[in-house]
Amino acid sequence: MRSYLDFEKPIAELEAKVDELRAVAGEGSGIAIGEEITRLEAKAAKALGDLYASLTPWQKTQVARHLQRPHFFDYVRGLITDFTPLAGDRKFAEDEAIVGGFGRFRGRSVCVMGQEKGSDTETRLRHNFGMARPEGYRKAVRLMELADRFGLPVISLIDTAGAFPGIDAEERGQAEAIARSTDACLALGTPNVSVVVGEGGSGGAVAIATSNKVLMLEHSIYSVISPEGAASILWRDSARRQDAAHSMKITAQDLLKFGIIDGIVPEPLGGAHRDPEKAIGLAGDAIAAALDSCGNMSADELRNARADKFLAIGRKV
Repeated sequence: MRSYLDFEKPIAELEAKVDELRAVAGEGSGIAIGEEITRLEAKAAKALGDLYASLTPWQKTQVARHLQRPHFFDYVRGLITDFTPLAGDRKFAEDEAIVGGFGRFRGRSVCVMGQEKGSDTETRLRHNFGMARPEGYRKAVRLMELADRFGLPVISLIDTAGAFPGIDAEERGQAEAIARSTDACLALGTPNVSVVVGEGGSGGAVAIATSNKVLMLEHSIYSVISPEGAASILWRDSARRQDAAHSMKITAQDLLKFGIIDGIVPEPLGGAHRDPEKAIGLAGDAIAAALDSCGNMSADELRNARADKFLAIGRKV
């Protein structure tokens, strides 16, 4: 069953009417309602297109967090064959917020990793809502070092509100683990591509998104802190989250202008949650193109290009 966001209520009403008319038609009623269904469907599609063409940053935040948006395992099922996950950081424990392993992407062997938020209460708790502890980032380092050893490209799928802020995570060196994971990204001698598929939150995202090519889905967000967190700090009022979202420039469109990301992956009309299969396919096409663009570069060229890309962020030309 489709779930609607608050600002989608006009669309929900139109689509509910369409469903009612289809139910009547399915009962074999003699009423000629086919034309009315077609008219309402066209009206709903136009309204949806107009709405999503002018989403505010806060509305995009809501879309990026939509519970029915495809998550890491959905992308793996749709894009990766022969996926073999690896568990544990070989130091402390297994962290299920970050999932990673090896498989084949459109004929080429790759390392793939990313945050998994979960799709129901049980899996959300198991994966800690995609918020990793230090062992998750140390597992990511382990995966990247293996990929580098065997010359495999690395694909990272980003979807996290941020690294887990608990006391236990801090006691085990959260900041150090994030820094080492970021350094492992920069040290890779193979191409790496990151796609922000939902939320890209703070160092929890950067730790595995310091890549040759950083892409964002059309309605995803990427920022140093959540709009609620920024509002709490700046105005001591989380209710001003909409103001914070607008001021922080967290949308893919803003970040492309600033040179923070390298490209935007289009989403199906109404967001990835409305047509996950199509959204996953579009992301796969963008990943393939990004990997192809790095295909002829040597290990040193990849490292230098990656470093130059991030050092250039925020500098005036």
